[in-house]
Amino acid sequence: MGISLFVREKNHASRKIQATRKVVAAAISVLLLGAATSVQAQVSGNVALTSDYVWRGSSQTREKPAVQAGVKYAHDSGFYASAWGSNVKFKPDNNASSEFDIALGWSGKLAEDWALDAYYLRYQYPGTQGSPSWNEVNAALTWRDNYWLSVGRSTNAMASKTTGTYALIGVRYPVNDKWRFEGTLARYFLDSAYADSYTHGSLGVVWGFQAPFEARLTLHGTDSAAKRMFPSMAGSRVEFALQASF
Repeated sequence: MGISLFVREKNHASRKIQATRKVVAAAISVLLLGAATSVQAQVSGNVALTSDYVWRGSSQTREKPAVQAGVKYAHDSGFYASAWGSNVKFKPDNNASSEFDIALGWSGKLAEDWALDAYYLRYQYPGTQGSPSWNEVNAALTWRDNYWLSVGRSTNAMASKTTGTYALIGVRYPVNDKWRFEGTLARYFLDSAYADSYTHGSLGVVWGFQAPFEARLTLHGTDSAAKRMFPSMAGSRVEFALQASF
């Protein structure tokens, strides 16, 4: 009787151990699947083909087309790292043929309608004459996903070894699921020892014709100070782009 009870208890314990192992194995499988899904969700990217690479009101490609691509890895905590690249062609020529923007930052919700994106940005131009690469600290505050204010600050603005502060306000107006309008107005406050501060703006329409692809048409404009600083590269211009996000 004692031996029979011991055997039954042993078999019962063995079944409990096997059941526990199955539960643990299932839990591990779920965790691994969830981790894999999380990693995939944390990686995003974008590609674009544009008729002109316009940066802060001026052409970076001598009004020629540009191919651009970027990738971003974001942690659940909100911290992220990103890299973005484009071909460039400056005037006067300094042998720059590519630009890589590398960022480290944090983004997340501050409240239900408010979000913050703060990051350290490095503009890198490999294979160029002199030292055109430079750094900038940026922050963007967004309200309801459609209105934003961004500020960038550098002690070596555009590799000039002088200070510069860039301030921009932007608005996005969705018409429906496929169409939206976007507009920006910005002021670049530059050290007078380097150049006059200037103002520029943009107005664009975006057509999401087939997810994840979009077509964008943007009208850019600058003031006379920008034209003096970037002869023939600033002023009024139209940019057309095809882009996709994934």
